[in-house]
Amino acid sequence: MRLGQRSAGTSKPGCALLQLPLFPPPADRGLAGLHRLDKMAGSVAERDALKIEDRLLNNSLGSPVQAEVYFPRLIVPFCGHIKGGMRPGKKVVVMGIVDLNPESFDISLTCGDSEDPPADIAIELKAIFSDKQFLRNSCLSGEWGEEQSSLPYFPFIPDQPFRVEILCEHPRFRIFVDGHQLFDFYHRIEKLSAIDTIKINGDLQITKLG
Repeated sequence: MRLGQRSAGTSKPGCALLQLPLFPPPADRGLAGLHRLDKMAGSVAERDALKIEDRLLNNSLGSPVQAEVYFPRLIVPFCGHIKGGMRPGKKVVVMGIVDLNPESFDISLTCGDSEDPPADIAIELKAIFSDKQFLRNSCLSGEWGEEQSSLPYFPFIPDQPFRVEILCEHPRFRIFVDGHQLFDFYHRIEKLSAIDTIKINGDLQITKLG
């Protein structure tokens, strides 16, 4: 499946409002951190299910972040509004569990959620399991840019939890999976504050956003 391609018949979700904190780059957690993440996945899902009535999402440091979310749960496909847009030092954290028999999933940061005309995509991350690829690209004024595919290793495993962090810096996004930096993606949109929406689609369950 080409980067940016969407499945037919996917309904457009409404958008939640997310308020994201500022973070320094995460430290390398190594194998011990991965074991802790695996152990925590079940309890995170249960805890978030209880807290969703209070409209609270936890950030990656564990402290509550107020968010105006009007979903009974974090449903895929998901669309959320990032309050204030992106800026250097701001980080998006997506925690989830890959489906048992996945084909692909994607995480996009966009300039709004318009479909006609389509919103500009500042970065789309797409995991493709058949080829073990984690692709990234952007789409401006309906035109896809140059796709990037270099990768030290494929970080996702079917039926296992994961944590993706997208850290915004002045010239680029830095992408971490389970605490390990995988690659950088240099900005193709000049106005970072216009990047105010996150969209998540594909073969995964979301357990936490921050």
